[in-house]
This record gives sequence, structure tokens and C-alpha cells, in this order.
Amino acid sequence: MLEIRPVCENCGKKLPNDSTEAMICTFECTFCVDCVTNVLQNVCPNCGGGFEKRPTRPKEKLLKYPAKTEEYIRPVDLARFEKKLIENKNIKPNER
Repeated sequence: MLEIRPVCENCGKKLPNDSTEAMICTFECTFCVDCVTNVLQNVCPNCGGGFEKRPTRPKEKLLKYPAKTEEYIRPVDLARFEKKLIENKNIKPNER
């Protein structure tokens, strides 16, 4: 089941279940749209994949299947990320 993670892994911005700013990669790495666009350039720093808008879990399902509460914040080391970014930013995510 999809984890609804509560914050951007890079900047710590709050991303509750109903956030329209949450983006995820195929491994559920979670970042805000600002970090995805302006810092990561649609390249996941963990897997190299692209991002899509995170779906919202229906409110009636949150009681049985709650969003995560543990905050996982690990700011991207831009120096380490640079090689992966250069290799992937000009390749469409579905072609990586």
C-alpha cells in the first residue's frame, strides 16, 4: 500500500494527505513540488527516476489506513547528486 509520507524529504515542508504539492517517485520517495522542480529537476536523488503527483487517500479510508506520521528528512547533498542529475535530467523519466 502506498505510504502517505508527511513531509518533503529535502526541505521538511509539511505534506499532509490532502496536499496538492506532494510528489513521489516509484519507490515512494516524497518531495514537495518546489524541490522537485527547482532543486531536483525531476530526478529522484535516490533512484534517478522521475516524479508524479502523489494521490490523495480518500478521507474515509484514513482511519483504517492512516498516513505515516514519522518524518523522514534527509536534505539532498547537491555535490553527490550532481552526477546523477547531469546523467538524467535531459532524459524523459519513462526512458531512463
